[in-house]
Amino acid sequence: MTEPRQTLTATVPDSAAGRRFDAVLAELFPDYSRSRLATWIKSGDARLNGREVRPRDPVQGGESVELTVVLDIQTRAEAEDIALDVLYEDADVIVLDKPAGLVVHPGAGNHAGTLVNALLHRDPGLATLPRAGIVHRLDKDTSGVMVVARTLPAHTSLVEQLSAREVHRQYLAVVVGALVSGGTANAPIDRHPRDRLRMAVREDGRDAVTHFRLRERFRAHTLLECRLETGRTHQIRVHMAHLKHPIVGDPLYGGPLKLPKGATDGLVEALRGFKRQALHAETLEFVHPVSGEPIRCTAPVPADLRHLVAELGADTRAAAEAGR
Repeated sequence: MTEPRQTLTATVPDSAAGRRFDAVLAELFPDYSRSRLATWIKSGDARLNGREVRPRDPVQGGESVELTVVLDIQTRAEAEDIALDVLYEDADVIVLDKPAGLVVHPGAGNHAGTLVNALLHRDPGLATLPRAGIVHRLDKDTSGVMVVARTLPAHTSLVEQLSAREVHRQYLAVVVGALVSGGTANAPIDRHPRDRLRMAVREDGRDAVTHFRLRERFRAHTLLECRLETGRTHQIRVHMAHLKHPIVGDPLYGGPLKLPKGATDGLVEALRGFKRQALHAETLEFVHPVSGEPIRCTAPVPADLRHLVAELGADTRAAAEAGR
């Protein structure tokens, strides 16, 4: 695939006299990250009055700037015709509902059949973006809504919104234990010191905050609405396990299966048959990177999670009837 190029021009304002070229360039072309602009300065693709200059060189004001935007191939995975459930799409972004079981990025043991492979089939131009435009991820067995950038400016905007904690991400989770109230988990997270597949709450970890409130309470479980303030790997799963309310079906953090005393046959079957973490990314809200309009997308609760919640409700009602 030929690496596409586009030449942009601008004039340095007189008020910028004496400032560094890289800082002025970032203001003239805010659609691109500072790190990418720095790369283009060093490669000679950003020129001042037709000359190559260093990032720290001062400008005088009034010079012409020529920026050759080089969209090199960032993702070389094979395109595959895998169906995607698209919730919203335009020239700048794709918002989709990822099913449980779909791996997001190719990796060891998953070189094909991933979301990246599917996205490259839908839009080959995504190969020029980091991670094919994916700015945040969901675990393989977590279902729900994700946003993908289709252009480099959109990618830059969405990454900045995520970094500034301006993207609203709301999840549904079924956890063990009948909680009596919501709350906030504010506990730093980093890689587990011994098990590299797991994350853990650690004093020396990265800042991690999860807000949660009750959506529905059952005899021995709770349906929670969780909102991410930060976006650490496995964040909700780690935080709920840390609070001694692990997510049902979680193979890494959930522990052994716990059945309520006298559970209905339907609930026993549903709990034993739920082989993934009961976690669903329900709602995503962000500011459109071009129009500035708010975008809100909701992914419907998948059938397996709906069935589990229904059986939890039926068991709770049956126990209440028996106690009368």
